[in-house]
Amino acid sequence: MGDRRSWMDDLLASLERESPVRSVAVLARVLEQEFSAVHVSFLITDLGGRAVVRLPGHTGGADGGPEPLALAGTVYGHVIHTQRLWTGPAEHTAVDSAGSPLREGEWESAPAEGGPEAHDDEPTKVVAPVTDRGDAIGLLELTLPSRPDRGRLERIREAAHALAYVVIVNRRFTDLYEWGRRTTRLSLASEIQHRLLPESFTCDAGPFTVAGSLEPAANIGGDTFDYTLGERGLTLTLTDAMGHDVRAAQLATVVVAALRNARRAGRDLLTQAHAANEAVIEHAVREQRAVTQHSPQVQHALAAHGAQAMVTGQLMWVDFETGEAAFVNAGHTWPLLLRDGEAQELTALIDLPFGIEPHAEYRLQNIALRPGDRLVLITDGMLEPDQDDRSLRRLVEATASEHPREAVQTFTRSVLTATDHDPRDDATVLCLDWHNSTHTSGSSSAA
Repeated sequence: MGDRRSWMDDLLASLERESPVRSVAVLARVLEQEFSAVHVSFLITDLGGRAVVRLPGHTGGADGGPEPLALAGTVYGHVIHTQRLWTGPAEHTAVDSAGSPLREGEWESAPAEGGPEAHDDEPTKVVAPVTDRGDAIGLLELTLPSRPDRGRLERIREAAHALAYVVIVNRRFTDLYEWGRRTTRLSLASEIQHRLLPESFTCDAGPFTVAGSLEPAANIGGDTFDYTLGERGLTLTLTDAMGHDVRAAQLATVVVAALRNARRAGRDLLTQAHAANEAVIEHAVREQRAVTQHSPQVQHALAAHGAQAMVTGQLMWVDFETGEAAFVNAGHTWPLLLRDGEAQELTALIDLPFGIEPHAEYRLQNIALRPGDRLVLITDGMLEPDQDDRSLRRLVEATASEHPREAVQTFTRSVLTATDHDPRDDATVLCLDWHNSTHTSGSSSAA
């Protein structure tokens, strides 16, 4: 094998020469040559984070659908959860017929770097996480003719990291990766809603880790979450547009676009809130005109399906240096703060939802985050079925040691379980772990 620089350069050059839809197939071919691999494949995580799909070099045609492999109780799930490379005997599949984890095999921390039954001259399977800044994109799986030494394992880790960037760059040009993530077909409202969410649901970035999750209801499409990093701080937003189906998704589009437009113009939180309020009211006026121009029967149908406009929202900006979080609560469900192992509701002042009053006033509130704090922003769908936050608070406490990426999925799965997989409303959560230790702790005006 050549030196590390040359083989990685060759890999990137090969990818650049090929079509984006062929990038996975090209990477597999290069890795097969580099490691003399018997088989190489990339498995992408689905939108719900509960399964992976083995990605081909094409979408399989119009009738070809992704075949999900459940993560629960499997080595695949453990690699995603722990973000540690796994090696084991090649004759054992990473997902057995019972959905149980492999007992044979070892994690990368083991001195021998291989399973007790995987001898040096036996074929070996390697499963490595494909992750960028905490965003668990998928898995790289290789079958090698013999057990790899530490040098080869390090190269496989490098290849997995490179694959993360390959996916991030090339998913702009093809539906291949989006196809693999959709193990169930989205409704039209959910399609619109999904396009409003950030490209990556998780971000590890120095002073903080943030992760979001959304579990859509069957006939709702109004929840959104968003985050973005600035030079001095982090902006978080969580919104819940009233209504059903496509109308809710349209209203969500209006408010998200208004917030992003104001934010990208350098406006502060209060200005962003006023911009969202004005946009929702203008949308409501147009909707009202549309309703009054129709017959009484059509007016009734439009009203029944959400020909009104109101959005609740939580807007927040966190200063990287001080940990001071400024926020606006526009008629929204109170957030939860996990501090010193105890989850408490932040009983913030509540202003009017967006769209209620043209001249609504919004107040800026503050909380000083401390190192080790976990802040959980939620929509009211997270409180189903009884709209009581006590069970959610207990769950937040029980998952304190989990990465936010794992915790938010646990939260939304709990809603599915409580509602027999038929929630009445979207369930959305945004989780922020604050790590920065450079600021001084202080009191909270919202605690």
